[in-house]
Amino acid sequence: MTLFLISFAVIAIVIFIMAIGVMFGRHAIKGSCGGEGGADCVCTEKCEKRRKLEAAQQQ
Repeated sequence: MTLFLISFAVIAIVIFIMAIGVMFGRHAIKGSCGGEGGADCVCTEKCEKRRKLEAAQQQ
C-alpha cells in the first residue's frame, strides 16, 4: 500500500507541474514538421506535403 501511495503522489505531482506549464502559456510541443514554417517536412499521413510527395512518386 505504501508503494501505491508513493507512486500515486509522484504521478499527481508530475501532472500538477504539467498543468502549471499549460496555465502559464508554455509553447505547445511541436510535431514532426517542427511547427509552423518547418522546412522540408515529410510528416504523418495527414500532412499536406506528404500527400504531395506521395502523389509525385506515383506519377
